[in-house]
Amino acid sequence: MIVVESPGLFASVQDTGRVGWSEVGVGRSGAFDTGAAGLADRLVGNAESAAVIEAVGGGLRLRAADRTVVAVTGAHGPLTVAGRPAPRNAPVTLSTDDTLELGPPTVGLRSYIAVRGGIAVPAVLGSRSWDSLGRVGPDPLEIGDWLPVGAPRGNGPLVEVAPVGPPGPAVLDVAAAPRRGWFTDAAWQTLLDTAWLVLPTSDRVGIRLAGPVLDRHDDRRGAELAPEPMVRGAIQVPPDGRPIILGPDHPTTGGYPVIAVVDVAGVARCAHLVPGETVRLRAILDAGR
Repeated sequence: MIVVESPGLFASVQDTGRVGWSEVGVGRSGAFDTGAAGLADRLVGNAESAAVIEAVGGGLRLRAADRTVVAVTGAHGPLTVAGRPAPRNAPVTLSTDDTLELGPPTVGLRSYIAVRGGIAVPAVLGSRSWDSLGRVGPDPLEIGDWLPVGAPRGNGPLVEVAPVGPPGPAVLDVAAAPRRGWFTDAAWQTLLDTAWLVLPTSDRVGIRLAGPVLDRHDDRRGAELAPEPMVRGAIQVPPDGRPIILGPDHPTTGGYPVIAVVDVAGVARCAHLVPGETVRLRAILDAGR
């Protein structure tokens, strides 16, 4: 068992998400930075589908009710175990009643904490992920929560040390989406030339960007678009002309035109965008005009 002594700014349980429910309006959700979550699981010998804790910022404090092995990946920043500095991106042993605490991140935003055996809270619709938009899955962590841990598999961690550098500059690769043709060529170029500002209203549903207006073609101004399926990384443009990059808790359908889609690596980088940071978009494919 793991005891939550403080959830920090915000923490939830996440895994690889729930698949097969979008047709009834339930999104996949899951870890925002799938690579970091999978690495944390591998470091403690779990399958990459095992549930982990996704913590935003610092302040998360956990206590081990039993001896176990954990790993922390994702953002960079101070980490202590039993009051002593501990490494990130490596397996760490917690003895009974040892505490693990995350300090404020120095680079990035979200940290992933895996426990050998996985966080074994009850699954909802096949996943242990908390969906902040649909409010499906185990509730966000609170002080005093007791988190069950599953039975370990195999003989131990598969990886002993996995050095990981800090996230690079926020340059996201994008491909033009089918609704690219709703926007002028000047708007497309503006999308690529602008250093967009990440707004404080950004969350797991979407990263909201501030910058110049992306203009539609004259015959598309004020036009309505029937709701159509949405995917993680889609860049929607609401009527105010400013883009939103959809995150893991995005709605399953949407009525705003999607001008482009961020690739998988770029979506993981979005997990670590901090309000006030700037982000640039780089085209890898321009189609659909």
